Amino acid sequence: MIRNYLDKINVAFLSTYPPRACGLATFTEDLIKEIDKIAPLYNPYVDTSVIAVSDDKYTYDTKVIKEINQFNKVDYFELAQYLNDSDIDLLVIQHEYGIFGGESGEYLLDLIYHLKIPFITVLHTVLINPSDKQKYVLKEIGKYSTRVVTMAKNTIELLENIYDIDRRKIVHIPHGVPYIYYGERENLKKELGLEGKIVVSTFGLIGPGKGLEYGIEAIAKLKNEFPNIVYLILGRTHPGIVKNEGESYREKLLKMVENLGVKENVLFVNRYLTQEEILKYLQASDIYMTPYLNKEQAVSGTLSYALSCGRVIVSTAYRYAEELLADGRGILVEFRDSEGIYRAIRDVLNNEEKRKEIERKAFKYGKSMWWNVVAEKYITLFHEVILEKNAEIGGWKKWSFSTLELTTYSD
Repeated sequence: MIRNYLDKINVAFLSTYPPRACGLATFTEDLIKEIDKIAPLYNPYVDTSVIAVSDDKYTYDTKVIKEINQFNKVDYFELAQYLNDSDIDLLVIQHEYGIFGGESGEYLLDLIYHLKIPFITVLHTVLINPSDKQKYVLKEIGKYSTRVVTMAKNTIELLENIYDIDRRKIVHIPHGVPYIYYGERENLKKELGLEGKIVVSTFGLIGPGKGLEYGIEAIAKLKNEFPNIVYLILGRTHPGIVKNEGESYREKLLKMVENLGVKENVLFVNRYLTQEEILKYLQASDIYMTPYLNKEQAVSGTLSYALSCGRVIVSTAYRYAEELLADGRGILVEFRDSEGIYRAIRDVLNNEEKRKEIERKAFKYGKSMWWNVVAEKYITLFHEVILEKNAEIGGWKKWSFSTLELTTYSD
């Protein structure tokens, strides 16, 4: 339902949402908070709400106006009817195959086939070698989406060539990251009980794909030369893994730590950290490590966080890391290579000038990913889509809003 005159744009986000422990939930909450903060500066301003995708019973805040059962096919069709009859002007779908029901999230198609309002899809995973069903689902989403947002430039060719998405629809907007300065590194180390330590960290929901065992092996090699080194593994085990496998992966890591004799050098913080805690730990770190095992990983919020804090990052060469850490903004190593991680960390710890140069480049690049910058790009995109839609039906009037930088790919 497109109104003839708009003093605001009602935008609903279809996503997981806190308290559900999920990277998309955190992303959506952070983005909405920043949009809400700056939206009054724009005419028409953006009014946000959430349609939560649930896999269990959760108590949501008032931002959530509707909830669907991830595994109930009917809910997706009924959601389309609900949105078509509402005053929502635009739907933003946060897409990850695993958060929607059916094979490869195919239940989502029951929503988009029946939706009459425009929608934007934000992609959190773009696979190089999708299954036939994964390819089909994303092709259909791209076909019906008004815009498709990718957070990594190196996925644009994939979206066009593998998934047949019209290049004119594709918009690159970086993964947003918070930035609040909490103090000097050494002061934060003291506050966190890490005074006098060389701090290496990894944070996020833990699971076998994180490759943490290779990071632990690297620390075991480093401790002889740097006995004060500490590797912080920050975060609880992914709830989906706990549900299906229990804590077997964490127990494996704990046993490895004991066998390698690094109980004093590898510390686990086994809980879901607040944003303030994450930023404090990152700003207290000397090195951030992502030894992930999946080459195809297109986006990593944790890597984005570390880059925005201007920390030296040592990472396996998954696709998102290759893009973000290019031009000397970090150090890439091979997969499943604890020796490579060891050499990379040793090299930077022995070269103060190199460490400072990497930190400088990382921080400079990371500023383009701060949430206030990213939220402005989304607001501009929302305005653009609604203006186009209203122009199609002959009902638009000129609005006054700032023209912000937005990178599209039309040639």
